[in-house]
Order: sequence, then structure tokens, then C-alpha cells
Amino acid sequence: MPLRHRTTLTQYLIEERRRFPGSSGDFNALILDVALACKAIARAVAMGELGGMYGDQAADGGKSINVQGETQKKLDVLSNDLFIRMNEWAGHLAGMASEEMDNPYQIPTNFPRGKYMLVFDPLDGSSNIDVNVSVGSIFSILRAPQDVIDSGRDVTEKDFLQPGQKQVAAGYALYGPTTMLVLTVGNGAAGFTLDPNLGEFMLTHPKLQVPVDTQEFAINASNSRFWEAPIKRYVDECLAGKSGARGKDFNMRWIASMVAEAHRILMRGGVFMYPRDNKDPSKAGRLRLLYEANPIGMVMEQAGGRASTGREPMLSVKPDGLHQRIGLVFGSKNEVERIERYHSEPAETENDNPLFAERSLFRV
Repeated sequence: MPLRHRTTLTQYLIEERRRFPGSSGDFNALILDVALACKAIARAVAMGELGGMYGDQAADGGKSINVQGETQKKLDVLSNDLFIRMNEWAGHLAGMASEEMDNPYQIPTNFPRGKYMLVFDPLDGSSNIDVNVSVGSIFSILRAPQDVIDSGRDVTEKDFLQPGQKQVAAGYALYGPTTMLVLTVGNGAAGFTLDPNLGEFMLTHPKLQVPVDTQEFAINASNSRFWEAPIKRYVDECLAGKSGARGKDFNMRWIASMVAEAHRILMRGGVFMYPRDNKDPSKAGRLRLLYEANPIGMVMEQAGGRASTGREPMLSVKPDGLHQRIGLVFGSKNEVERIERYHSEPAETENDNPLFAERSLFRV
């Protein structure tokens, strides 16, 4: 499509706002500030080693471990700072929360405060930075509680503990061969590609839809010995291919960058699994509910897919902590529902028809 016929992100947001004639415009302005942060991060990522931003933060004498117990990269810290600087000043936010910060971020007193809260993972998949694999940013926008809006008080952790169905917008930026922004404001999901000449996000993928069926799945097979029985059953059936219960062959993918996994699934279907397992019984999963699972879950569901813990819809989970971890399964609707069904069925015992049980490298 010729460039003159492309819709910009700003134009798209204006069209969406027209559905709500009484809206103030703060919401649109907030999303544009988030998009500006993503553009700045995209530039830093694109510079790579030329920008001097590869490597661990500790190499420069900074903090090396974040609240998640993960080693911080220089680009983690830069990306977090960019999100804060681009979004703290305009008066749209009551507060922010990030993977890289222990506690909620308070809007400085010299800036006005607004009615929304921003939750984000500033650089998802940053362990892949040094090997030049696609990474991204994930964000979620929530409404601040009314008493926060009325009083202007500092936000607390409890204010952010809202189920995913309360999100008013969510999305991610993907820093790959092109920079893309995928966004939902509750009226479907759309993809925008950054035009580096104009510096504008242009609508290139309107009305994204995840195919309901797939022959592709993504999971970290090295954790197979820790999987629960329903996940083992599902993966075994996929690996059995045409000769197995599913009657068709599957491909397996694993990038270890959830934004990249989510984008592939949006483009061509598939199912992603980072389920709860028994590797560390103290943790209910690996991914963070508020700034990874919920925003990706909202995007998927708005695009006709499904997101789940395996046992219940992801967006219905009531958070109990700012950095709460959870198991996550998302993607093509029929496959996710099959995995949910396996979790709801009675568990098979080790002695059930052992002679005829399917075998694979991933059985334990």
C-alpha cells in the first residue's frame, strides 16, 4: 500500500477515541508517550555494540541483580529509564510499575498526576541482546483507583493488583528486522511498523487474528522432567505426529524471547507454553503476571486467541503481588482449550495401560 494511504498510530487512536465522544484525550496521549519510549529503545537496540550498551550493568559498577533475581543488562536499565522519562511528566499517570523496580514508581511532585497507571517490562528477552536475537518491550495500562485520582496520593502495590480483564490497553514493541508496535485498546488488536524515515508508526496489520488451529508449539523442552502430567501428555501427542492421537505432524519452536514468540503466533498461529512445573515448588511459574502474562493475554484474546494458566483464563486471575509469577499458555484457541481440558481431566496413573502408553524422549 502506498505510504500516503497508510494510517499513522496517531490517526488510529483518534479514530478509536471517536467511539467515546466524552473522552479527554489523555489516554491517546499516554499511548503516544509509550510509543515514543519504544522508538527510543529501538534506536538503542539497533546501535548494538556501536552504542556501547552490550553487556551486564555490573560491568560499569552498577546494580547487577534486579528484584527478580536476574542479571541486569545495560540495556535493561536504559530501557527502564526511557519508559520513566517519557511517561512521568505529562500528567496522564498516577504511578508506574516495572520488572526492573522493586516498588511502584511515584510521579515526582513537580509533575501533575493523572488517572492511569502504567505497568511494563522495559526489555523482554534481554538475555538475547548480546547474540542479536529479537527482543521487545511489553506494557499494560490500568485505571487508577478512584481514591488515588481524587486525593492525588502516592500509589501503593495494592493499587496495581487488578485482574487482566481490568486493563484498558496493552501491547508490545518488537525490535527485530523492523520495529513493530502491536496494540489493543479493547477493540481488537492492530500492528504498526515504524517508518524510520518519518519516525512514525504506520498501521500495517489491522485487525490481527490468531488462527484457531495450528501445527506449531513452543516450549522449553529442557524442563520436560519438571512438567506436570497434562503438559507432558500434550507435548507427547504433538511429537507423535501423524501416527499418534492427533493425526498430524507438529513443528516445535523456542526463541526464549516471549515478545518474539507472541509475534510469531499472532502472524501465523501456534501455541506458547511456559507452564507451572515442579522445578521450584515455591514459584507458581516463571513469567510475571502483571507486566508479561496479562498484557500478552489481552492482545491474544483481542486477536481471537486464548491465554490461560492451563487451569483458568489468564485475565481472570486476581494478582496477589506486584512481581507475582505464573504459568502461561497462549495462542491458537483450540490448542489452548485442549491443554485446559487435559488439566481438568483426572490424572492418569503410571500404571494405566503401560504396555500401550506412548513413549518419547520427554517422558520421565
